[in-house]
Amino acid sequence: MVENEIKQILLTQEQLAQKVAELGAQITRDYQGKKLMVISVLKGSVIFLGELIRCIDLPLVVDFMAVSSYGAGVKTSGVVKIIKDLDMPVEGYDILVVEDILDSGMTLSYLTELLMDRKPSSIKIATLLDKPERRRNTMKADYVGFVIPDEFVVGYGLDYNEHYRNLPYVGVLNPAVYAGK
Repeated sequence: MVENEIKQILLTQEQLAQKVAELGAQITRDYQGKKLMVISVLKGSVIFLGELIRCIDLPLVVDFMAVSSYGAGVKTSGVVKIIKDLDMPVEGYDILVVEDILDSGMTLSYLTELLMDRKPSSIKIATLLDKPERRRNTMKADYVGFVIPDEFVVGYGLDYNEHYRNLPYVGVLNPAVYAGK
């Protein structure tokens, strides 16, 4: 059934695993001797986060935030809403915000401003996917897995209306699935 809903596989399971390992090695080098806190932006980044932190060979702590700017649609509403805030204070930590996709940049811009007010030592962004064609500000990630075209993608944590997160690859969703929604 899902095969008919996916227009094409954009990134295979093997491509994802290789890139995540490369990012983990780079982050390990960059954060040597630092007090690392990895913050996952739920829910989309949870699979990327799980795979990434297994590739980071350093002591670290993990916390989670849940935000929304999409609702059940395929385009950002432009309004960022915090659904779940962090459980730990960030002051003095070098923060790495892990996100599934950098699209409009609105959510990450809002989050970095919010987190800066909490006095971390530094903030960097790691995103699995970067979709620069959709950017509505100057937000850039420090670690990027893949630059992708302006297509609606699902899988490897990314969803449409809470479905498809469990796909082991990143695929382009067939527009017929969400047309008229």
